[in-house]
Formats: sequence, structure tokens, C-alpha cells
Amino acid sequence: MCEGDPVNQDWEDRVTAAWASFDDYPEERAREFRDLIDKLVAELPEDSPLGPFERACAWDSTGHSDRAVPLYREALARGLDGYKGRRARIQLSSSLRNTGRAEEGVALLTPELDAPSDELDDAVRACLALCLSSLGRDREGLSLVLGALAPHLPRYQRSTANYARLLVEPEE
Repeated sequence: MCEGDPVNQDWEDRVTAAWASFDDYPEERAREFRDLIDKLVAELPEDSPLGPFERACAWDSTGHSDRAVPLYREALARGLDGYKGRRARIQLSSSLRNTGRAEEGVALLTPELDAPSDELDDAVRACLALCLSSLGRDREGLSLVLGALAPHLPRYQRSTANYARLLVEPEE
């Protein structure tokens, strides 16, 4: 939650419940899901960054990256920060890639590689790798994915991490 945003735990719980029900809305009922999110957003202060963020997520999740992009931008411009701000940057980058603007996605996500570490680190690398691949920079993308995968392997962690590095750095 953004600092100073007067959202309470009840609202957060209802948003979480709405997203937990997402699979109950097949494609032909996508509009109903977006309406559910819109009703929750209507409870927020007009200038809350959470409103455009939740709406962007709903549009994005129902197959409309083009509609999500300006909403993610608005949420970030309004000061969405912390965990949800990072999620917004990841999701915006993915939507940019989906709409043919992978270079913008790379520019948005690259600084996230140096951001404080959290559970979204691997998602940053995966999305950035997809953006790089869309730009024909597959070796860089593969390096990111292997680097993210290496710590999760039961064996071969060091060699996988080294191979990932060597994809983008020449051997000395």
C-alpha cells in the first residue's frame, strides 16, 4: 500500500478475494470481472494510485494490454511505490512488449535489476528476458533467465550461474 493512502485491510481483503475468484470468470465474462474491480476502485479516493493499478491489472489479465498501459503509467505517476509499484513496472513492461514496445519495457525494467531484492526478482528477470528476446537479444535474455534459475537448482548452481554470465561476458 502507498504511504498515506487511506485504504483499509477490509478493502485489501476484498480486492484479494476478487482476484482469487478470477478463474471463475471465463473469457466471455471478462467484462463482469472488470466491473467487479471497478466497483472496488470506486471506493478509493479519486487520486489514489491503487485505482488505476487495479484497473490496469484487470484489463491486462483479460487480454487488453493496450488498455492497461496508460493505467499502469497513471498509477506510477500518482506515486504507486513499494511492492505494488514494482509489480506495476513488471506488468507495464510486459504490456509494452505485448504492444510492440519492448524497448520501453527494457528501459523500465533494467533499473529493477539493482533495486532492493524481494520475491519479485525472478519475475523482473523473466519479463526483462522476454523483452530482450523480442528485440533479438536472446543471449542477454537467456543469461538473465539462467541467472535467475541457478539459485533454485538442487545441483549445478555455480556452473549454471557461470554459464549465464559467459553468455554476455567474454571468457578471459
